[in-house]
Amino acid sequence: MPRLSEVDRPQALGLLQADLPISEVSLRMNVNRTTIFRLRQRLHQTDTKSDRPRSGRPRCATQRQDRILVRNHMYNRFLSASASASSRQTRGRNNQSIGANTVRRRLSASGLRARRPYIGTILTQRHRHQRTLQAQEHAA
Repeated sequence: MPRLSEVDRPQALGLLQADLPISEVSLRMNVNRTTIFRLRQRLHQTDTKSDRPRSGRPRCATQRQDRILVRNHMYNRFLSASASASSRQTRGRNNQSIGANTVRRRLSASGLRARRPYIGTILTQRHRHQRTLQAQEHAA
């Protein structure tokens, strides 16, 4: 069953305030009975309907540093993740070094992919057109 979204929580609490039983509210919201029970319990204990903060490892870079990293890769398309990670410019919080996998994850989250530079001759527009024609002739 799906989680109860931030938008659906006030609706569920409204149904509870309308004296509907927990089982009826859970059926209408398509969640487990325990979810509605815990939502009501959390509201009584903390006076809030939002999730409690979760623990987790702190991020090694700030959001600003992540934006700078993405911008560097946008400007320099052939910059690899490992080269970016070993760069002196790419430092995380407390001057920590950032790993190549972290760079790949940050780029992936922003819709980019770190790729190694193309090794070989870079074709001009005329060469690409000639290759396409040759491939079409071969396919026919």
